[in-house]
Amino acid sequence: MRKIVKLLGSCALVALVFSGCVNEAASAPEQSDVAISASESERIDKNENGINREVISAGGTHTVGLRTDGTVIAVGNNEYGQLDVSSWEDIVSVSAGGTHTVGLRGDGTVVAVGANSFGQLDVSSWSDIVSVSAGGLHTVGLKGDGTVVAVGANSFGQLDVSSWSDIVAVSAGGLHTVGLKEDGTVVAVGDDFFNQLDVSSWSDIVSVSAGGMHTVGLREDGTVVVSGTDSFDQCDVSHWEDIVAVSNWGMVVLGLKEDGTVVSAGTAPFGQSDVSSWTDITAISTGGVHVVGLKGDGTVVAAGSNDDNQCDVTDWKDIVTR
Repeated sequence: MRKIVKLLGSCALVALVFSGCVNEAASAPEQSDVAISASESERIDKNENGINREVISAGGTHTVGLRTDGTVIAVGNNEYGQLDVSSWEDIVSVSAGGTHTVGLRGDGTVVAVGANSFGQLDVSSWSDIVSVSAGGLHTVGLKGDGTVVAVGANSFGQLDVSSWSDIVAVSAGGLHTVGLKEDGTVVAVGDDFFNQLDVSSWSDIVSVSAGGMHTVGLREDGTVVVSGTDSFDQCDVSHWEDIVAVSNWGMVVLGLKEDGTVVSAGTAPFGQSDVSSWTDITAISTGGVHVVGLKGDGTVVAAGSNDDNQCDVTDWKDIVTR
């Protein structure tokens, strides 16, 4: 079971319970050998250059961190070269996908390593980018003018973002893409098998996170909304309050509270919801079978499966803090 979830992402686990997901996957068999979902710490947090900064990111089975000197550190599975970031410099934001890693440079260009079977690394021509998000099989970039670019797999229309405008944040999920507009509304494209695109009624949203089977939105008042499957109680967030950041994967939703503690919803068979003891957290990110949190002193904590050493972050330091 653990191997299936790590390789295929959240949809694979659901396939063992819901025959509908098996039918969905059957329409795109070429995608079955790589991770289906990725998620990262979601929060509109800009640096002095207007860049939407992402400083830690948990991928399918790897973890990436941005150091204060603009270099990047990574641990975990390196089967596709997704950890090959040692040469990166002048990075201001990072995002770990299912089996690839993306970095945003200070000059608005983008670098990427890892699996490229669907062209998800084809970002060398991008410019004027202020935010990046790596999904299961695709990569999304937000430009300074509020438009969006995307590369990679498009079997479900997850790259159909060319008409988007006035976007201030983006999130690439397993097979869908979500954009937050200036007016606090949300747009979404891609796979809607679990109604994860049902965001048209949302308002006053300040942050979004696209997972494998659902979409999470953080409201201005610190409450949280979710669309998509509730098969693992991931939507049990109605009682949450004082939330400042959200992040989700197929089975787990995390919320970072104002006081630096973390709450979770959903089933966590690998212990990725064991975050109740975390304190002084400034950023969170959920991966395929693990979660990570950034502390105020620049160190990192992790919970969940460590089969690929993706939780070996205890010696990390000097990670960019919020």
